[in-house]
Amino acid sequence: MYTTLISVPQLQALQKSSAPLVVFDCSFELSQPAAGDAQYAQCHIAGALRADLDRHLSAHGSADAASGGRHPLPAREKFAAWIGAMGVQPGTQVVTYDRQGMVYCGRLWWMLKWLGHDAVAVLDGGFQAWQDAAGQVQAGHATAPDPRKFHASNYPLAPTKYALVAADNVAKQLGQPQQTILDARGAPRFRGEVEPLDPVAGHIPGALNRVYSDNLTPQGCFKSPAQLRREFEALLAGRDSATVVHHCGSGVSAIPNLIAMEIAGFGPTTLYAGSWSDWCSDPRRPVAQG
Repeated sequence: MYTTLISVPQLQALQKSSAPLVVFDCSFELSQPAAGDAQYAQCHIAGALRADLDRHLSAHGSADAASGGRHPLPAREKFAAWIGAMGVQPGTQVVTYDRQGMVYCGRLWWMLKWLGHDAVAVLDGGFQAWQDAAGQVQAGHATAPDPRKFHASNYPLAPTKYALVAADNVAKQLGQPQQTILDARGAPRFRGEVEPLDPVAGHIPGALNRVYSDNLTPQGCFKSPAQLRREFEALLAGRDSATVVHHCGSGVSAIPNLIAMEIAGFGPTTLYAGSWSDWCSDPRRPVAQG
């Protein structure tokens, strides 16, 4: 069972086996939401299904949302219904990938962990690594499997070890040793010098900045566990890793930091999924710059 990362050779071996396997293409572009579908249609891992950030991995109304922000999480029950209809059951190995530095596929990885599904892994190096290894590909638009092919269309929810916190919880713990906020946005956005997406520039007071792309090698794979551990220990500077709360702009690019901490040997950490887009929506919440 693969629970964090999976390499291209490991995925190729799984495809040749009889083990239950579902692969998802999560490619997405914030500035061009339709681009992910076009990229998938042009070329994707053979047999991969489509998981779109807007359509499948975000809520479509406040009544069905489990978080705030620009990309609110859907309720666990809603997501479980979709993931079950896509053929995922508790014994299924799931592999997620994208073309954007393993940013968007991490969202699906985390959401499955949130359901209590442990057998989910990110393809290290993404679609580029698959192509470099001459992995089998195909073209065409996404087609969902027939739910009648499976014994159940809904995924049975299980307890989760992956904590999700809301803005009020973050606000109550500001400045306290039991909370260490880690912001995955680029340094200019963190400092409040630019803000291309949200109405307010800056960051949550006391937050540390760790840009999500800092977890990758120049070749686009995650750094080694030892290197990641050294970097996170230097950043935390003695703070307990169990106190870390990850956030970004809308709860998506924060997840590579969360994954990297697990690769480094730290335990599961917490996600503030609403992130900056949720935090700055309330003018009563404090904002820091610089």
